[in-house]
Amino acid sequence: MRARRVTATATFAALVSLVAVSAARADDTPALTTPGAPVVVANEPHRLSLTWTPSTWKGEPGGPVTYDVLSPIGPNAYRGLGSTETNAVTLTDLAPGTDYRIALQAYALGGYSDTSAVTEVRTAYGRAKVDYLNLDWAPTDNQAQFRINVTNTGSRPLDLTTVRVRYHLRFENGNASLATECDWATLGCATIRRTLQYFPPPGPSPTPTVFPVPGTPFPGWVELTFTTGVLAPGASSGPIQLRLHRPNWTAIDERDDPSWQQATGAWTANSRITLDVDGIREYGDNWG
Repeated sequence: MRARRVTATATFAALVSLVAVSAARADDTPALTTPGAPVVVANEPHRLSLTWTPSTWKGEPGGPVTYDVLSPIGPNAYRGLGSTETNAVTLTDLAPGTDYRIALQAYALGGYSDTSAVTEVRTAYGRAKVDYLNLDWAPTDNQAQFRINVTNTGSRPLDLTTVRVRYHLRFENGNASLATECDWATLGCATIRRTLQYFPPPGPSPTPTVFPVPGTPFPGWVELTFTTGVLAPGASSGPIQLRLHRPNWTAIDERDDPSWQQATGAWTANSRITLDVDGIREYGDNWG
């Protein structure tokens, strides 16, 4: 049997379903037509309602059809957002003001379909958003330099002491040493706390396999919190200019950082920087 493409999802159910489909189709050819690209019928903070043209059987029906709602995160790799047995779904717990790429795959005990075309959508804004200006045109030099700006996109005043902003990055070669500088800020750097958090891989163990392999990049973030400030609806914090570097000024590689975007010389909404208000995600999703 020819090997199927590898599909990675965040849900156990999706993984089980793909294993069942692979076992059911010995010739590994789609038995279902490709579903239509998802169409957005309602867009609210934290929620998207979708519909699509359903799949049909190419030959003899093989059982009830289920649809996996997927977000492509790389070549032949997907994040699972949900599943349904109808050609409509409402996704919840999404991040407001965030860019998502959404596709569909149908499957049943008697076969599966190819993955649909991708629909790109930005969810409706919630209580706040983050804009980003990359100041560093050389992403492999010895520092990262960028500005962020927090805007109140809600209908009520936003207390900045309830806001948490995270710039997501990866540490190369097992080195988590990083200086986090605030060069200047409209609010004043003294009002902005910077906290570094990282998640190293497991250390040596008696088991033969350790994942991820020690020495490979591991994730973390620079977290910003505020000691004072209130933003009226529509108002912004003003630029906050940050600079990240190793204490010994050795080179860093920003290109694999989830929150990094190529410098363009212009401000942009960067939904790979996350923002929480009172512990609730109001902007951004650090998945690639």
